[in-house]
Amino acid sequence: MLYSLFEYLREYQLPGWRLMEYITFRSGAAFVLAMLMAIFVGRSIIHRLQKMQIGEIVRNLDLEGQEKKKGTPTMGGIIIILAIIVPCLLLGKLDNIYMILMLVSTLWLGTIGFLDDYRKFKYRNKDGLKGKYKIVGQLGIALIVAGTMYASPDMTIVENREIVNSSTHKVEEVVYSGNDTKDPQTTLPFIKNNNFKYQSLTGWMGKYAEPAAWVVFFIFVMFFVTATSNGANLNDGLDGICAGLSAIIGVALLLMAYLGSNIIYSSYLNIMYVPGSEELVVYMAAFIGALVGFLWYNAYPAQVFMGDTGSLTLGGIIAVFAILIHKELLLPILCALFYIEDLSVLLQVAYFKATGGKRIFKMAPLHHHFQKPGDGSFQAMIQRPLAPIPESKITLRFWIIGIILAAITFVTLKIR
Repeated sequence: MLYSLFEYLREYQLPGWRLMEYITFRSGAAFVLAMLMAIFVGRSIIHRLQKMQIGEIVRNLDLEGQEKKKGTPTMGGIIIILAIIVPCLLLGKLDNIYMILMLVSTLWLGTIGFLDDYRKFKYRNKDGLKGKYKIVGQLGIALIVAGTMYASPDMTIVENREIVNSSTHKVEEVVYSGNDTKDPQTTLPFIKNNNFKYQSLTGWMGKYAEPAAWVVFFIFVMFFVTATSNGANLNDGLDGICAGLSAIIGVALLLMAYLGSNIIYSSYLNIMYVPGSEELVVYMAAFIGALVGFLWYNAYPAQVFMGDTGSLTLGGIIAVFAILIHKELLLPILCALFYIEDLSVLLQVAYFKATGGKRIFKMAPLHHHFQKPGDGSFQAMIQRPLAPIPESKITLRFWIIGIILAAITFVTLKIR
């Protein structure tokens, strides 16, 4: 909206009309506006949730401080979603396909999470929406994203190509092909020529190699959206842990989107250039600002929980964003903690069923393992630490690990 207004002011050459042309200005403004909205509008939403008695339902899991959380307002993900969407509507280019996809993904995933939280509140239990319906919803947005990337003429990449000195074998220059490419490609970490074409997996299929490559791409997109969304959902069990980790991941994705949307920086880093994706920088700035503002109330001891309205949405947003900038194969590094949370639950359930009641971890998801005291028995394969760790310290350590993973992910763009 504001972007269109400033375009109108261009005709009159009024002071400041060019500000909206700078992606850095719009991104900075989106961050500040999202943060302020989360803080000030969030306060009103929290009071409203309290009046409606939409509070956390707590099962007795014998965890320190667990009973104190009972009745704390939940469904606070509404704050995050509003604080993302409003700045994007005001400061983003609403005819940009990347911005449109991110806004659709946010609302789609937020609706799934909201329905889950609503059922918990309505029926006063922790069951919520059935898992199969959440998976169907996540697969649905994954197919929309992948299908749009396949069909839209505005979603292309420009491949980078190295000019190597034949005598020194050093890269003298990185050039880009003059034509935009409509091809499912992504970035591989720690690989010299790190553009990975999905068609390399289907080359043996001859004339069917190209359509089959798109099918493989669709499968990868569905996997990453569901795994990341559910991983963030499982991670959201301690005050501030999911919001903080998501903000850290967001910073890394913002930097990669900014570099990949600028042909000069893309050339320097020898990565593919994604024309038109600069609007994703505005979106991610709003995403980070919304999470920072939400942490004002969600940090330990939390005054509000995001609920599935927030956690399912955050994980899905991260996955969709990484896919749009062609960095989905970096997610196993960047979102390793989310995937470890997924894996800890899968292993715990499988081992429990296979052994008739024995456990690998003291408790799953993994972050709760550190809250439980060890009894010194051999029933659990992993007993350390024997003494429970305070919740705030677990959260802070997860954040630190998240920062390390984000740094490793980012440097993979240069270290090969």
